[in-house]
Amino acid sequence: MKRILVIEDDWNLNQGICYALQKEKYALCSAHSIKEAKEIYQKEDIDLILLDVNLPDGEGFSFCKWVKKQKEVPVLFLTARDLEEDALKGYELGAEDYVTKPFSMKILLKKINVILKRIKERNPFDFDDGFLKMNVEQAKVTVAGELCLLTPTEFRLLKLFIEHKGQLLTYEVLLDRLWDGNGQFVDKHTLAVNINRLRGKIEDEQHKYISNVYGMGYQWLG
Repeated sequence: MKRILVIEDDWNLNQGICYALQKEKYALCSAHSIKEAKEIYQKEDIDLILLDVNLPDGEGFSFCKWVKKQKEVPVLFLTARDLEEDALKGYELGAEDYVTKPFSMKILLKKINVILKRIKERNPFDFDDGFLKMNVEQAKVTVAGELCLLTPTEFRLLKLFIEHKGQLLTYEVLLDRLWDGNGQFVDKHTLAVNINRLRGKIEDEQHKYISNVYGMGYQWLG
């Protein structure tokens, strides 16, 4: 489920957009200011941003610029500012589109669908934070732009963690999922060895992904 961050200070319009997007099965985060949007963005894994220009604590342009420095996330401006120079500024900052109010909700939903589809085609990786990338279909993992060779067990572990990011995966769950096709059981010691090897291949001082929850299991923090 794609997660969309709606940044709009008009409460009624914000709620209306969120309601329409939820009906289309999108996950929603809602903010009414740049400060609130930054707090949400740093906590949530956002796939697309709907961004107003006129906000109580600054212009959406500054937030767009800040976001693009963090990670390449598609931004769609949704604003009453219809001057040509404003639209050009939005595109120059890397926005996917610039929609002026009033707008058709049906057209907005179609634009969102097209943008997300285009981004998926442009970036085939199932996980990509700029440092670590994983393509499950091609069984390809890269770290800092370099191909990372993983064992089958390490690859299955990484896939499992990414699919359940933020969730605690208990030892029991991990051991059950890592039972290989030959019926060879993976015990807790072997699990720990494989996770430590995986961490050694994908982590560095600035990028920590897997946390050991003592006595319970492991959690993906990326």
